[in-house]
Amino acid sequence: MTHAFGNAPTGVMHPPEVRLPNDDHFARRARRLGALADRVASLDDFLRFMAQLARAQQVALEHATPRWQPQPDAFAPALEHGMPPLNVQALRGDIDLEAELNALLSALELHVGQAQRPLLDILRQLSAAEVDRLAGEVLAGEAGNERTRGLMPLVAAALQVAWLRMALTLPQAPARPIGEVRTLCPSCGSPPLASVIESDPQYHGVRYLQCGLCATQWYLERSICSVCEQSGKLDYLSLAQGSDGAVPLPAQAEACGDCGSYLKIFPRSLDSEVEPLADDLASLALDLLLDEEGRYRRSGANPLLIVES
Repeated sequence: MTHAFGNAPTGVMHPPEVRLPNDDHFARRARRLGALADRVASLDDFLRFMAQLARAQQVALEHATPRWQPQPDAFAPALEHGMPPLNVQALRGDIDLEAELNALLSALELHVGQAQRPLLDILRQLSAAEVDRLAGEVLAGEAGNERTRGLMPLVAAALQVAWLRMALTLPQAPARPIGEVRTLCPSCGSPPLASVIESDPQYHGVRYLQCGLCATQWYLERSICSVCEQSGKLDYLSLAQGSDGAVPLPAQAEACGDCGSYLKIFPRSLDSEVEPLADDLASLALDLLLDEEGRYRRSGANPLLIVES
């Protein structure tokens, strides 16, 4: 474990406050996961499956035809009043999860191996009520029960498609959240998955939190805990370079001594191809090490990472 320290931005001090995802988001995530699988031998099978899942999400995003589509002006009141227009609880009953999930499974079943195929078959046989229960557990950040836990990442992937689809329909990015909710996603109100530090010359050193559900990114000042917003007891931890000389992943944990939590942070200066969700999955060794030490608890909300508490 090595220690580093956060640095202040050096670029323009007026970065875009909120950035919505692009329509090729899952395709770019799949490419990153594939590249990471080649770098992390201990997780290569897991990361390759996640790359297949991300490719299936892109297919579902492009080809599924959900029964419910928001009206063009549906989100205008929320945007006008500074509220998350894609609020999870408000829209959970509206999304067509069945269509999103069926499209995802159809795209995925052409490429999965024998180990994952039973999961797809079981999920197809579940009732709509059972799938909805799993979706509720995913959105609540729960681990579910042992019988259905393996199904939850697939349900989570379908939920990501549904919310990213809605994010693409927003007429404009929502305003940056302020006050008590400024560390929550301005689009859907979810907690952040991780943060990324930009290396573009214009915004060098600027931090964006990224939502694990709808992939919206929003600006938060550096060297502030994304949970308690304190700054006096922050430490930046990362994995040391291995004995084989391999370059470590660009993953750091911004650990807060005030609230005892940590959120991963990915500097693009270390790797310009960083994608927070993909890099979060590839850097599970950092989570395991921090869990063993017992000093900090993970705060990052990755819907594809179902962990028994």
